[in-house]
Amino acid sequence: MSLGLLNDLSRDELIAWVEQAGHASYRADQIRRWIFGKRVNDFDEMHDIPASLRSALKEEFQLLGAKIVRHQVSVDGTEKLLLEFDDKEQTECVLMRESDRNTICVSTQVGCAMGCVFCASGLLGVKRDLTTGEILSQILLMDRLLSADQRITNVVIMGMGEPLANLRNLTPALLTLNEKGGMGLGARRITVSTVGLPEKIAELAALNIPFNLAVSLHAPTNELRDQIVPVNKKIRLERILQAADNYFDKTGRRITYEYVLLSGVNDADEHATELGRLLKTRNAHVNLIPMNDVSSLDLTAPSAPRTDQFVKILRSWNVNATVRKRKGADIDAACGQLRLEELTQLEPVAKTAKPQSSPSTT
Repeated sequence: MSLGLLNDLSRDELIAWVEQAGHASYRADQIRRWIFGKRVNDFDEMHDIPASLRSALKEEFQLLGAKIVRHQVSVDGTEKLLLEFDDKEQTECVLMRESDRNTICVSTQVGCAMGCVFCASGLLGVKRDLTTGEILSQILLMDRLLSADQRITNVVIMGMGEPLANLRNLTPALLTLNEKGGMGLGARRITVSTVGLPEKIAELAALNIPFNLAVSLHAPTNELRDQIVPVNKKIRLERILQAADNYFDKTGRRITYEYVLLSGVNDADEHATELGRLLKTRNAHVNLIPMNDVSSLDLTAPSAPRTDQFVKILRSWNVNATVRKRKGADIDAACGQLRLEELTQLEPVAKTAKPQSSPSTT
């Protein structure tokens, strides 16, 4: 029988376990400091914890709970880990290094059920949710790739899976990232990305902690979004935008709208104009993301001039827009690519057909 994962316990649950093991409650905070602050990899490295308590921890728990299957490093310094858990399921996380920040992109599920046509994560469907401890394990393993004088500065919940579909397990992980006894990251350094699940956006807002919210829009009309993000047929843009507006009203945090640019699909002038109309009265930022090449998909990024024109049109509507810098392209850094490659070496996934664009006017 496999051991439990220590970070599946909240602080209060760890305190209860420590007391049940016959030790003072303050030992729980000591343990958490070793894990989140001092980057230990083994319970025996926790030198100020009594040997009997360390032994009890080893008998019942794993510390990090994931095996690194592959570790790739890009020429631009981006690092990607393919991780495997006890049940042999795999997920991915990415560390993006820049001169002034170290950003980690974290997964919340094994696979994804949203079916976005440009994304490798969902090509094999969704297997299961990650536990709170498995979400945190990605962050801890990435943290241990940094030198002693470096720290994680930003966490983006934007890897494999739909984060808000696993909000039950994600919420305790977010709180651990934010709280002083955990990673101690300010809420404004933590971003949660979603395709737009209105009820779950409301639940996130109800935490009353101003995490950044990024909505993966990818299309300015329901007709086109139904093709690119199939789950939209059950949701509709109007409800997503209203939920995002409510999130802004509750938290005061400007909403980021992510928009993956797909050549010949959603990158026409008409699309930019429609998106501008949609967002012109909102406190919003559009993050344009040129498509990351995925060998199993029949989709490509638009040219640089086409991307620049899209930005120009959005700005003409007074919509703030930037183009995300591509990082880690040489190591399959896009969500799900490394897992897909690992799982389909003997049986390639059939290419996905390109959606048909038919811009409408409003």
